Amino acid sequence: MTDHETTIEDAKRQLRRELRGARAARGTGFAAERAAGIAASLQELVISLGARTISAYLSTPDEPDTRRFLAWAGEQRIRVLLPVIREDGLLDWAEHDGTETVESTLGMPEPTADALPPTALDEVDLMLIPATAIGRDGSRLGGGRGFFDKTMAAMADCPPVYAVVHDEELFDSVPHADYDQPVDGVVTQSGVTRIITRS
Repeated sequence: MTDHETTIEDAKRQLRRELRGARAARGTGFAAERAAGIAASLQELVISLGARTISAYLSTPDEPDTRRFLAWAGEQRIRVLLPVIREDGLLDWAEHDGTETVESTLGMPEPTADALPPTALDEVDLMLIPATAIGRDGSRLGGGRGFFDKTMAAMADCPPVYAVVHDEELFDSVPHADYDQPVDGVVTQSGVTRIITRS
């Protein structure tokens, strides 16, 4: 790793620590209070794109809430694929059926439905992914394990990718390396911001 790459990784770790600390300090009530706004923004995005099959994720208590939106998606008969972490650090996918468990190693909620083949993700019209922070230039600070970066990089035809964060976690730019995949937009409780960084 070059000195430049090391500097970037150090900056990412520092900002990630600060923002995770801020989420923890605000408590779970903060995300709960904004759940309706997040759900409305996500609904607006899905309707505007006409998406009928999407990938999303089950939020943790201090993340922007995705569960109210997932309930709406189920009512609208929108097919939702949720990630399941594999032992090799990559992601499998399973359909959202309203059931979930907490993955023991990372503490991430996961669906309990049977895993689908990796090609299932090729059918989605929209990917919704978590983030610690997003830059208005499309840069994304993830959780540090690269699950979604690897997934996006491996897709031959990646659909629009939108990250979900709190308003306070949207910056002009965030530290990012060449292998960090950009997003096409960001969703907060205040609305949807389209960025379009990938061809």
